[in-house]
Amino acid sequence: MIMKPKRNSRYREDLSDMPDWLRKKKCPHRDRYLSGKRILPKNLTGKESVEYLVDEIFLAYNSARLKEGCQLFVQKMLEPDVTIGMSLSGALTPAGLGCSSIIPLIKAGFVDWIVSTGAILYHDMHFALNFPVRVGNFKFDDTELRKNDIVRIYDVLIGYSDCLMATDEILRSILIQPEFQKEMGTAELHYLLGKYCAEWERKAGLKDVSVLAAAYRAGVPCYTSSPGDSTIGMNVAGVELRGNKLRINPSIDVNETTAFVLAAKRSGGKSGVVLWGGGSPKNFMLQTEPQIQEVLRIKEYGQDYFFQITDARPDTGGLSGATPSEAVSWGKVDPDRLPDAVVCYTDTTIAMPIFTHYALAKHKPRKLRRLYDQRATMVKALTREYFKHNKVKMLDGSDPVLD
Repeated sequence: MIMKPKRNSRYREDLSDMPDWLRKKKCPHRDRYLSGKRILPKNLTGKESVEYLVDEIFLAYNSARLKEGCQLFVQKMLEPDVTIGMSLSGALTPAGLGCSSIIPLIKAGFVDWIVSTGAILYHDMHFALNFPVRVGNFKFDDTELRKNDIVRIYDVLIGYSDCLMATDEILRSILIQPEFQKEMGTAELHYLLGKYCAEWERKAGLKDVSVLAAAYRAGVPCYTSSPGDSTIGMNVAGVELRGNKLRINPSIDVNETTAFVLAAKRSGGKSGVVLWGGGSPKNFMLQTEPQIQEVLRIKEYGQDYFFQITDARPDTGGLSGATPSEAVSWGKVDPDRLPDAVVCYTDTTIAMPIFTHYALAKHKPRKLRRLYDQRATMVKALTREYFKHNKVKMLDGSDPVLD
């Protein structure tokens, strides 16, 4: 029997308009599975907006995952009561993504705290100093580049003496200033560096080119999970040989970032993460929940929202922090919130500008949360809850002083 399709018809449970063989077959959930949007996009004309492409053309595979992540971010994560952490890995600032995408997200209040590789923040300083980073070619002869005083990051070129070495010299002159002569976490380190970056921008007549400067102005704390694993850390170690008193304490970072997540939940709000790539920054951001539950023994349930862009694979053990479903087993993601967890397997340099444009086009700016200014208060609240749940004393046997 040949059936004529009915215009705009949908499958119905009685199957009255279906062939006999299909009507007799028991398919109790068929209608639910086939309830998705029909794939029949209009021809592109060249006049479409980016947000139209995302919503109407990104229909399958990783384009659809990018769409889901963009929509999750705009429709749920940007609600006023959601605290958003963003992890950054890969050479993003040399590729210009600091200027094009990360800074606009910070200024719009779309990111509340950051965990980054130190290298991203180090190379960000070139932009604040107005030292040029140039487009190159990944096919260039690296021996020739070395002879010509040039370093290569795939197809990005940076002058060795007039950019890298010059940045290092200025950085060392800053690290020996009085305000750095103490123990601190990386948020304070980067905040102080951001103050200098903001001044360099101003003197050079530049506007919004440095992530560190933008984060300083917006009160967005920037952490790095491996303080020694970048040229910033290398210079910190170098001036220590000369007697510099700066000491980076990673425990400060662990407690502050954990306090942000707990404060978000205890205020009646939610916590979400946007993860660009993987590596140590991703794990450092996600470990806040196991720190609350496993180490501090405070009852909690994991992140509410999760969006990651990665090109890694879970089956080789290389997808740092694993998939959202696996992260549930560690308490990193609330199992009841898995529908609000998206992983898109693609290149950050493709996805981040699309994501940023979509968010700015679809959502008005949020009020800056300025978590940097609230670190001490939130850590005190974390400390109080820790002692309340564990009934322990200080290691010297005294009672904790909880004001």
